[in-house]
Amino acid sequence: MKVFFAITTLISLATARPTCPTKPTTAYGASATVTPAANSSTTTTSSTGYSNSTAGNKLATGWYPSWVSDKFAPSQIPWNKYSALTYSFVVTTGDSSFFNLTDDPSTFQEFVSQAHAHNVKALVSVGGWTGSRFFSSSVATPENRTAFASALIDFATKNKLDGIDFDWEHPNTDGMGCNTKSPNDSANFLEFLKEVRQKAPQGFQLTAATAITPFKGPDGNPMSDVSGFAQVLDRIAVMAYDVYGPFSETAGPNAPLQDSCAPTKDQLGSGTSAVKAWTNAGFPANQIALGVPSYGHGFTVASSAIGGDAQKLAEFPAFDKNLVPPGTGETADMKSTDACGAVSGPGGSFMYNDMVNRGMINAQGTSAASGLLYQFDNCSQTAYIYNSTSQVFISYDNTDTYKAKGNFIKEQNLAGFAMWTIDTDTPDGTLADAIRSTM
Repeated sequence: MKVFFAITTLISLATARPTCPTKPTTAYGASATVTPAANSSTTTTSSTGYSNSTAGNKLATGWYPSWVSDKFAPSQIPWNKYSALTYSFVVTTGDSSFFNLTDDPSTFQEFVSQAHAHNVKALVSVGGWTGSRFFSSSVATPENRTAFASALIDFATKNKLDGIDFDWEHPNTDGMGCNTKSPNDSANFLEFLKEVRQKAPQGFQLTAATAITPFKGPDGNPMSDVSGFAQVLDRIAVMAYDVYGPFSETAGPNAPLQDSCAPTKDQLGSGTSAVKAWTNAGFPANQIALGVPSYGHGFTVASSAIGGDAQKLAEFPAFDKNLVPPGTGETADMKSTDACGAVSGPGGSFMYNDMVNRGMINAQGTSAASGLLYQFDNCSQTAYIYNSTSQVFISYDNTDTYKAKGNFIKEQNLAGFAMWTIDTDTPDGTLADAIRSTM
């Protein structure tokens, strides 16, 4: 069945959130060092300050996914747009003293070398959606916490990293379905972070990627006091995206900045509510980076639900959950099996640069190709496009969204922004430029 835009064929890129490494992983323990390539720089940057600063010295950061290195090498990163970047991922294993570095170690070497050559902080991210399977067990006991902390800090210092990012998004939940978990996950995580902080060299950055609500306590509800985490982490990046997607009840904005003007039943969360939830729980605003996506979510929405009226794109239309449109790098019949044994089909994630390359939208994302409906929702600050022939509906962030989020960062005195992922912005950093221009 035809469910996609008849503009051009897909290019092969990774989907929005990682599912599994595309190349073999390399195991590392407490004494692990990635040997620099012959032409690699071993110069580290200063432990304070950034050269690629924005107005007000706001943080400009994001994640570099290792599995895209064959299409987007570290040398292709527009380094002057960022003050710090994070290599994704190091993944947990059943042995807390060992972890796996996804993909070819030479990519990691080049990433660190390029970052330092451009005076950009280089961090590595631990976990991710599929890489957090053993996070709970790795921090469950004092012995495991010490082994895990020692292994990570040893790896980071020997490889001249400037920090570690912890991407354990959902302590005390199943995560992708088979994660180890415990009611004490958040408390154990804090104790682990304290030990990492004690072992880390001066000026070393510790960060975390988080959900839009604070970590869950023993009762399964968001903690009311996370101030202890603020004392050991330099910052968190609140992932204010994937609010709506193929997993939701209706189509809607991927990453709404605001949702208070939406119908009550459709107020699932936003950048605004996320910052409020974390600050109310004791995490300072100036230690919060706003997570921003460089991709959109696709849905199959019947043309009868839209009727050629662009205004209806922002009205949370129903969609066919059994017919997720293939997104960037996907086909309609593709299936994948995760580490838990769960089988899924296309994810329906559309990368921003792919949408531009295929002519769906202009480089700024503010207009659509002929024949497509376009709407910008001022409430959520979300752009929508719709093809009535293929019935594909996409919600995404454009440059107007990014400018609005930059203003929000400035107004709320946030640390800056964190983009997932930097490779799916345009090659010259259109989205990064937009948010930097206003924050």
